[in-house]
Amino acid sequence: MATLVSTVFVSLDGVYQGPGGPEEDTSGGFAQGGWTVPFSDPDFGEFITEVFAGPEAFLLGRHTYDIFAAYWPHVTDPDHLIAAKLNGLPKYVVSATLQDPSWHRTTVLSGDLAKEVRALKESTEGQIQIHGSGALVRALVNLRLLDTLHLATFPVVLGAGRRLFAEGAVPTRFRHTAGRVTSTGVSIQTYDVAGDPEYGSFELSDEA
Repeated sequence: MATLVSTVFVSLDGVYQGPGGPEEDTSGGFAQGGWTVPFSDPDFGEFITEVFAGPEAFLLGRHTYDIFAAYWPHVTDPDHLIAAKLNGLPKYVVSATLQDPSWHRTTVLSGDLAKEVRALKESTEGQIQIHGSGALVRALVNLRLLDTLHLATFPVVLGAGRRLFAEGAVPTRFRHTAGRVTSTGVSIQTYDVAGDPEYGSFELSDEA
């Protein structure tokens, strides 16, 4: 059975929208796209290389899929790791409306999300990776189908945009498994989904 692993870039205030460029995602009037670019450095490049060395398939939300499909098929350098992986490996896109996708090795998942993803995990070995696709990641955390989250937090507050864990997210506990900070201050932390939260109290005892 496959492990479902997500990599998401967020700002300090939890925004994941439009990380890669000004025109990448302007929906809702978002005008601050490209906020991750000034923080790129060799440390972050090393992390991305490590991530893309691992997948056997990709699972993407429709919006992220459209962004990727407009760009990556045109990168044909066989030595470009990200392009080689995205163009060569199976891609599964969650969408109720997408038909006849032109990107090589794309399969549309249009049925019940939980059933489709469970079946995909059971029929695949190794890692299935999700990149971006914040709404999909949130839904899979809520369904307890995501296994691991790489959360890269960039030292910037955006004040607007779609947030990864917005109001209505299912309370969830994560277990920290690894972490690093790049030279530009990007905090890259890895968490496994660990079920429901535990609660306690800091109230003083009667003996205090």
